[in-house]
Amino acid sequence: MNEELKNILTKVGCLYKKYGIKSVTMDDISRELGISKKTLYQYVQDKNELVGHVINLAIENQINAFDKIFNLGLNAIDEIFEVQKVLRQMIRDNNPSEEYDLKKYYPDQFQKILTIKRDQIFSHTLANLKKGKAEGLYRPELNEEIIAKIQWMRVQSTIENQIFTDDELISPQSFLEVFIYHIRGIASDKGIKVLEKKLKELESNNN
Repeated sequence: MNEELKNILTKVGCLYKKYGIKSVTMDDISRELGISKKTLYQYVQDKNELVGHVINLAIENQINAFDKIFNLGLNAIDEIFEVQKVLRQMIRDNNPSEEYDLKKYYPDQFQKILTIKRDQIFSHTLANLKKGKAEGLYRPELNEEIIAKIQWMRVQSTIENQIFTDDELISPQSFLEVFIYHIRGIASDKGIKVLEKKLKELESNNN
């Protein structure tokens, strides 16, 4: 994917997040981006193909964000703290209108992104659990696959929640508490000490 197309798709993605997909026409996109429809149609045949490209870029960016974390060489608990930042941003950027339009008008694309998100969160959680056990930070007897599925379910239910307000949901404190809850449930005594040290560091940095 060349940089010009990636730039176009990034801007279109912002429009979709702001206004939803259905209401944004190809004319709107041309006008907002300051390009002709002829230029736009050099890259895509129609809106369906454009939506597909936007979704593919969003997936690529998400995968890159997670891969960057897992290539940092952090211990399993520090890794989780970095992951929660990415997930929080994902939820912050989530637009119910965009998701509704995807589900109703582009069901294949909706299922695609849902499946990739599920598989990615599951596989990364599984890898983190195995890493944490190997480092002695997590309980040696925990079942990685069950915990990974529970964590995916927890993240998904957080996105679909009807209990927290949007501001509460994406607040640093609320999101942090979810992951502290997760870590305390899986950590060994050694892991709890690492967690408490990490929390003290965060508290010190916030003061």
